[in-house]
Amino acid sequence: MVRYLDLQGFIVRARVLKLYRQALRTARRAPTHARDELRQTMRQEIEKNRYCDDKQKIRFLISEGLQRLKGLDEMLDMTGHS
Repeated sequence: MVRYLDLQGFIVRARVLKLYRQALRTARRAPTHARDELRQTMRQEIEKNRYCDDKQKIRFLISEGLQRLKGLDEMLDMTGHS
């Protein structure tokens, strides 16, 4: 089944994909032993809400994801993983 997105849905989808790509780039900075688990966790979080249609919930999840990503980024900076 093909789902057609309205403009708002298209924009939200693009924001989710951008967040996911940012998360994967950040995961590359993690210690080698933690990278695979970190990537797997990120993928699971995205997949868990894959079929969510509630735009307000999606916006909340994107905001939460950005905050969690910022925290991970700061932690990696503090531990010297740049």
